[in-house]
Amino acid sequence: MKPTVLLLFFFLLSSIFFSHATTAYPSIPGTTSVEYGPDTDVLIPPRREVYGNGRIFDISHRYSTNMPAFETNDGVGEFLWLPKSMKNGSIANNSEFKLPTHTGTHVDAPGHVFDHYFDAGFDVDTLDLEVLNGPALLVDVPRDKNITAEVMKSLHIPKGVRRVLFRTLNTDRRLMFQKEFDTSYVGFMKDGAQWLVDNTDIKLVGIDYLSVAAYDDLIPSHLVFLEGREIILVEALKLDDIQPGIYSVHCLPLRLPGAEGSPIRCILIK
Repeated sequence: MKPTVLLLFFFLLSSIFFSHATTAYPSIPGTTSVEYGPDTDVLIPPRREVYGNGRIFDISHRYSTNMPAFETNDGVGEFLWLPKSMKNGSIANNSEFKLPTHTGTHVDAPGHVFDHYFDAGFDVDTLDLEVLNGPALLVDVPRDKNITAEVMKSLHIPKGVRRVLFRTLNTDRRLMFQKEFDTSYVGFMKDGAQWLVDNTDIKLVGIDYLSVAAYDDLIPSHLVFLEGREIILVEALKLDDIQPGIYSVHCLPLRLPGAEGSPIRCILIK
């Protein structure tokens, strides 16, 4: 085969295999991969909530010092440091962070509310990744009440649905974007949790504030959900600007033996 023919063949082959390649830092539509500020020497990395031309939604909250923390008006506060800095002579930048395990978008393990499960080792490292990944239903909850048995009945969630993300008034009120903890958030009452356990096939319960349980039924609802060690709770999901319906959910907690909770990164894919 002649060199020119070989070159043409290689060019065509490359166009087939690499035409769909993406960068690790994909551009936002209408921008370049790396944006520049008014001063062309200042790099501004793009941050996004949606990827893949509207196909992938990041439903995890971005950590910040002003995001809410449970039962405090002070927010999360400082949690990230740079003890080793290139500006101070280190060969590389190395950060450290310290957070409660139930901060931001996170997952609960059975040991969260059952001490004998905690002692036995039912931690986040034992959670079933199959439950945390797969087809999921995003539903809108009636905005005027907590999630009771009556509300659960009204949602008409079909049998066989195993993963449900409940969007509530919490999203409309943007509670996860407010520094002060708000006890009036919407969550499951004990009878709503019991109805879900008794009448559905749901094994993944996701909600849009720091606790799946309403504040007035905080522990009773958690006990109902976690006693059987079959249901996984994912809390503080970011569900704004997403249409209700069926998606593929993917949630991955950190492998933290001994921890009853963990930060978690969750995405929805159309």
